[in-house]
Amino acid sequence: MQGFQETFEAYGADYAATMERFMGNEAMYLRFLDMLFQDENLSKLGEALDGGDLQSAFAAAHTLKGVAANMGLTPLYAAVCAIVEPLRAGTPGCAYAALYAGVQQEFQKVRGLRDALKGGGAA
Repeated sequence: MQGFQETFEAYGADYAATMERFMGNEAMYLRFLDMLFQDENLSKLGEALDGGDLQSAFAAAHTLKGVAANMGLTPLYAAVCAIVEPLRAGTPGCAYAALYAGVQQEFQKVRGLRDALKGGGAA
C-alpha cells in the first residue's frame, strides 16, 4: 500500500509544495479536499456553458482554477486552465463541451485520489 506522499505524487501533484501550504498537515489537507466536492463551481460551470453564459462560466472556471492550484491538484489545474483561457477571451465556437468533459474527467480522478488518500482505493 502506498503512503500519502506516494499516492499524491502518483496522481501528478507536487507533494512538497502543497504540504508547505498546508503546514505539513495531511489530515488538514484531506479536510480541504473533502470541501472540494461540496463546492458548486463545477456544476455552475456546466450550467453556464449549457446556457451560453460565457461570463458566468469564466467566473466558475476561474474559481476552480484557483482551488485546484492551491490544493496542488496539478492535472485538474491543467484541465481547468484549458477552458479558462478561451472563456477569458470569450472565444466563440470553442469546443467548450469537450473542454468541460475533460474537467469533469479530471475531477473524477481527484475523487479517486481522495479515496486512495483515505485508504479506500487506488488513485
